[in-house]
Amino acid sequence: MKRKILLKGPLLTRSGYGEQSRFALRALRTREDLFDIFIQPLQWGATSWLAMEDEERNWIDQVIEKTIGHIQGGGKFDISLQVTIPNEWEKIATTNIGYTAGIETTKVAPLWLQKANDVTDKVIVVSTHSKNVYENTSVVATREETQETFDYKLTTPVDVVNYPVKHYSNLEEIELNVSTNFNFLSVAQFGPRKNLPNTIKWFVEEFKDNGDVGLIVKSNIAKNCFMDRERIFIDLKGFISSLESHKCKIYLLHGDMTDEEMHSLYRHPKVSALLALPHGEGYGLPIFEAAYSGLPVVATAWSGQLDFLIDEQNFYDVSFDIQPVQKEVVWENVLIEESMWAYPREQSAKAKMKQCYEDITQNNKQSIAAKSSDFAISLAEKFSADKLYAQFVECIVPVEEIKAMEEEIDGLLSDLL
Repeated sequence: MKRKILLKGPLLTRSGYGEQSRFALRALRTREDLFDIFIQPLQWGATSWLAMEDEERNWIDQVIEKTIGHIQGGGKFDISLQVTIPNEWEKIATTNIGYTAGIETTKVAPLWLQKANDVTDKVIVVSTHSKNVYENTSVVATREETQETFDYKLTTPVDVVNYPVKHYSNLEEIELNVSTNFNFLSVAQFGPRKNLPNTIKWFVEEFKDNGDVGLIVKSNIAKNCFMDRERIFIDLKGFISSLESHKCKIYLLHGDMTDEEMHSLYRHPKVSALLALPHGEGYGLPIFEAAYSGLPVVATAWSGQLDFLIDEQNFYDVSFDIQPVQKEVVWENVLIEESMWAYPREQSAKAKMKQCYEDITQNNKQSIAAKSSDFAISLAEKFSADKLYAQFVECIVPVEEIKAMEEEIDGLLSDLL
């Protein structure tokens, strides 16, 4: 009766795809009456692995052992749910579903179209931006038989499922060693897409004469280990020393933090607003977490974060220009040279930072910042876990099939009784 479903993804890594895999697992676990769950964990780049010991981790470890035995015994799967970049999707079950986070640009790679069309029966993405880009990308292809060219596009259906809000009660306040009373927070890996050098530079130039304003940079290069911290600290210190003289402060926050600690960070009395100026996001999970935690958000007004930031009335929207991606970020079959993404405008970014700062410090009751708590409540309602778990399950098994399975289960239970 149950569908044997294999969840293949970097479930145990501290990464965006790891978070996505855990969301998928939690959604599937809400319907263990429908699914017999199997797990194949993957590595994700150089990211760290989780070292937590709780009910979920113990359950995962047991299921991984079950999966190994099932595969070694020649067992098959009804459904595969593959949580990774499309390059790695493959036919491993009767029905194959590709679940990808990242389309941060204006085009997907031709291989992504081919994998979706030839390998998967359905694609699930995390934002409307990702869906639109996937569906609107076309490449010129050639038919081998006739040498005729044609526009090759996605033919596999795409569904969107956003992330849910997380709730924590009795969060303990974390210790922040900051001397400034007003602080922006940036949470981003130190790579080209996140645009941290410009974020820091423009912050310094805007607040150079204000010694009571800081920017807390929660970042790493690859892992959260000591060597990573030393490298990013040296690089960041060198970069900041190249900037003009300033009174404002820059703080580096590095290392593993649990979900609870991150949510405590968003709610910390010394953290005043989130500052995010990326070139593009598949979804923008830290921006989402900050917004539903009640922080005012200053962000680039383009890509996946618009699914929850909604419109300019809910965040300090930074203007941008759409331009080709930088040559150094081109990644074969992932970030293609023909694609573009957003370049936040310097003057807009500075103006929005200043506006956010003045709205908060001057207690402007009609401002975006003043409405951030109400906005957080609306996000909690719209993106509740129950709603999104149910939506995700319905992407795996359509509603009519779920009803048929439930009726079959009810019938068998009646026969047993």
